[in-house]
Amino acid sequence: MDNDAVGAGSRLSVGDGEVLAMSQETRELAAEDVCILIPTLDEAATIGDVIDGFHAEGYTNVFVVDGDSEDDTREIARERGAHVLVQSGDGKGQAVREALEYVDVSYVLMVDGDGTYDPADADRMLEPLSRGYDHVIGNRFADMDDDAMKALNGFGNRAINKSFRFIHGADYDDILSGYRAFTVDSFERLSLDSDGFTIETELAVECVKHGIDTTVVPVSYSARPEASETNLHPLKDGGTIILALYSLAKTNNPLFYFGSLGVGGIVSGGFIATYVLWQWIQHGQGHEIMAMASAAAILLGVQLLMFGVLSDMLVTLHREQRRRLEQITRDDRE
Repeated sequence: MDNDAVGAGSRLSVGDGEVLAMSQETRELAAEDVCILIPTLDEAATIGDVIDGFHAEGYTNVFVVDGDSEDDTREIARERGAHVLVQSGDGKGQAVREALEYVDVSYVLMVDGDGTYDPADADRMLEPLSRGYDHVIGNRFADMDDDAMKALNGFGNRAINKSFRFIHGADYDDILSGYRAFTVDSFERLSLDSDGFTIETELAVECVKHGIDTTVVPVSYSARPEASETNLHPLKDGGTIILALYSLAKTNNPLFYFGSLGVGGIVSGGFIATYVLWQWIQHGQGHEIMAMASAAAILLGVQLLMFGVLSDMLVTLHREQRRRLEQITRDDRE
């Protein structure tokens, strides 16, 4: 890399003004310390140019983890000098987790193999790592070609980012970006279970959950070449990502997760109780079973709310203890 390591004592704004403090750490980054990780599935039309692009930027340690492509993706990658691994399972998430077991350097730059991301942005992506950050997200919306994303995809991406901000309390601008830079050490601290396209979502949630120093940098995003076909299904995968955002709140924001279920129980029980009361007043009819169901729903809702409050207190305490332990560890290293 051309950028020299600099001090990490400064602070940067993230998203809409959120400021994250960086650890007091300075790192030396060289191109040979970085693994370019490219998950692929049937990307023969673009993978050669992607690898050549990173070679031109000085990054020769390219690692392609392939999902058993039916085209010539693996052969082309090997011809261009990349290390190739055929993943043992299915899905992008599984591929990334498996690939990290073979990475023997300290830093990873992960990028899709579809030719939509620019290798020239590699230095920009990696530079924050030298200043102490552990995870970097490339914001596609900062410089996106007009035809790079369909209107439905753009709407879905923005809705998901707003949902993430509301549920998990952090603004990373573009949590579905496939352009990521991170330290191997920080990756190993995360609890990742996703196998498919929800891996980016899970990475963002886990960074918030574990207090990983994360920042966002602008990158360019181009349309897929005509010969390349996407493996993404907007409606199906979009729904899966929304569900993942909600389910991951169970351990990252339990007050929202259990609180929303509790409110749902109270509201539904209230509607049933209102109907039962209206029937009794208007027609003198009693609905004992519906009344019992209403009371059970309200009681369950109240219990879920209380459980959410208690869980949130435990999560807050756990985070505070973890921060103290990490601070003690940093002090010992210094």
